[in-house]
Amino acid sequence: MGKYDPLGAFLRRWRSRNSAEGLELTLDQIEGIIRGVLPRGAGEGHWWTNDAECGPHQRAWTDAGFAADFDPKTERVFFRCLSPVQ
Repeated sequence: MGKYDPLGAFLRRWRSRNSAEGLELTLDQIEGIIRGVLPRGAGEGHWWTNDAECGPHQRAWTDAGFAADFDPKTERVFFRCLSPVQ
């Protein structure tokens, strides 16, 4: 199991139980979900790119059907559903 797999699992569960456009999480909440510390780069927008080819952390949300939008001022990530829940 990879470090970011719990984030992907969390997002999949959330999506199966909710019909909202997406959800917002703080970096602290994400660290709680992955039970670990995010790297320093997570405080910068480029780390939250939605290109699944960039690394396992991006694949966690893209494979779960989300795009990530990071606000560095509030240190919050909005995970937006990419398609309607089936």
